[in-house]
Amino acid sequence: MKILVTGASGNVGSYVVEELLRLSEQVVAAGTDPQKLNAKFGGRVECVRLDFTDSRTFESALTQVDRVFLVRPPHLGKPEDLYPFIDALKTRRLLLVSFLSLMGVEKNTIPPHHKIEKRIEAAGIPYAHVRPGFFMQNISGIHAAEIKEENRIFIPAGKSKTSFIDAADIGLAVAALLHAPEQYRNTTHTLTGAEALDYDQVARILSEVTGRTITYAKPGYLQYRSRMIKRRGLDKAYVNVTVALYFMTRMGTAKAVAPDFRRLTGREPRSFYDFAKAHLACFSD
Repeated sequence: MKILVTGASGNVGSYVVEELLRLSEQVVAAGTDPQKLNAKFGGRVECVRLDFTDSRTFESALTQVDRVFLVRPPHLGKPEDLYPFIDALKTRRLLLVSFLSLMGVEKNTIPPHHKIEKRIEAAGIPYAHVRPGFFMQNISGIHAAEIKEENRIFIPAGKSKTSFIDAADIGLAVAALLHAPEQYRNTTHTLTGAEALDYDQVARILSEVTGRTITYAKPGYLQYRSRMIKRRGLDKAYVNVTVALYFMTRMGTAKAVAPDFRRLTGREPRSFYDFAKAHLACFSD
């Protein structure tokens, strides 16, 4: 049987695909553009069209599938957007669905991930929720513009600490779960790096790696929201979710360091310093 990987072209999904292939699993990569997926994976996986807003795409995506990696697309801000697909999953005899959730979401009802977790559980689907901390790729991706152009980190996290994790490490852990579905049936896993850093520490690491002086701007929520929407042109719903997450970060929800990654993989998680060195181009013009 096969493993369906949704969001296969994304930060985590692409790593999940690669790790499953290393485990000799049969992988179905799903997304709204199968041609793009074929080009990305070079014909090594089956590629199918899957659109959570179009139930007509569900049947072909789930053919001969017994495990699923489920990712909520960022542009679908309401948990209800995923309910039709989850309802389709409960009609199948699945061994495991691993949902990419959020660290601390079991105590935080604001993000859509909370209700999605509950929907999966209520449907009686065997699950392994993955609750990662903030991705290191958030800094090298969505927040890299200000670092490159202005030598500053523009994130409204105050003095809080975050146990960042590399998306590649998340992919490795997810593959371990999906490869052993009976062992991890109805479990939850918090994935973090080995240390919690505040953004002044992140700025110092980036300064050392880039050879430039990077500072942490410490913007307020409104200042951050205005810049991301008006200047960066990001979707309001997406920005609002990030504001809510950074609000929770200030409450201390992102600083815990969990042992789950080591337990699942037998490895140490990548440090932010090593990540920054490996992705130096993301922070340079």
